[in-house]
Amino acid sequence: MPKAYVYTRHGGPEAEALTELDRPSPGPGEILIAVRAAGVNPVDWKLRQGFRRPGEDERVFPMVFGSEAAGVVEEVGQGVTGFAVGDEVFGSTQAGGYAEYALLAAGVSAHKPAALSFREAATLPVAAATAYDGVRQLDLPGGSTLLVTGAGGGVGSAAVQIARAFGLRVVGVASEGKKDFVESLGAVHVSSGPGLVERVRAAAPEGIDGVYDLVGGPLLAEAAELLKDRSKLVTAGSPLDAVAALGGARVERVRTAAVMEAVADLVVRGALKPFVTRTFPLEQAGQALRAVEDGHTRGKIVIEVTA
Repeated sequence: MPKAYVYTRHGGPEAEALTELDRPSPGPGEILIAVRAAGVNPVDWKLRQGFRRPGEDERVFPMVFGSEAAGVVEEVGQGVTGFAVGDEVFGSTQAGGYAEYALLAAGVSAHKPAALSFREAATLPVAAATAYDGVRQLDLPGGSTLLVTGAGGGVGSAAVQIARAFGLRVVGVASEGKKDFVESLGAVHVSSGPGLVERVRAAAPEGIDGVYDLVGGPLLAEAAELLKDRSKLVTAGSPLDAVAALGGARVERVRTAAVMEAVADLVVRGALKPFVTRTFPLEQAGQALRAVEDGHTRGKIVIEVTA
């Protein structure tokens, strides 16, 4: 039977297990893939802890980890067009991606360009697409200055690069240990910690035109102080009530195949580098998750599945 990495209840790492599950069958609007790579994201361990996305049903355990994957189409569900058995694809998973087989939502999936590896493609549906949606939502004109908090992480590093591709100047907030990495993306680095507002003003004396927050908490409120127009504050790191109180908004996820294709095109054109910093086999999925859960990773971590 196919292997999958699951959580069997809400809780900590003790709730995780590598197990065997029946091979899933695609329903209407779904495609089944043999997974070649799956991205690891902070939301994965948050879901294990009990976080629930708006509108989600109660979970039926065991739940397979993962929200994004790339692989080869094995079956196509009813009503799906544009995909065929044998196609190399990537997209958002319906029921987890840390597995040998996964279901993708056809409407949020795309063909993998030949120039992209499965490893690179598996990083795009969550981190890169979230970054893309947020930058597009801010809709800043070329030449504007964007502040990105959490600029050294998976979404942050993608947001910096996408903003640069859109002609924006970027100030990236990250720990001092990520200074070289953030600067390599084309951003002006500012260290996180007390005194942030003053450091940002010194780095961008002409002012900040938009803020893309990926950290939340006190940092969100500090970043908001830098804006004259609070409508140019978006967050993927704080709940709606926290950012709304400051005059900003949550990132509105578009979740379409067109967005998948757009971020893949940015990678092919060399404007976006996924920065996969570590890979793990499926059998070490727990270690991959711990590496993200400790909060100090640069770029993206990917689980690779042997064909």
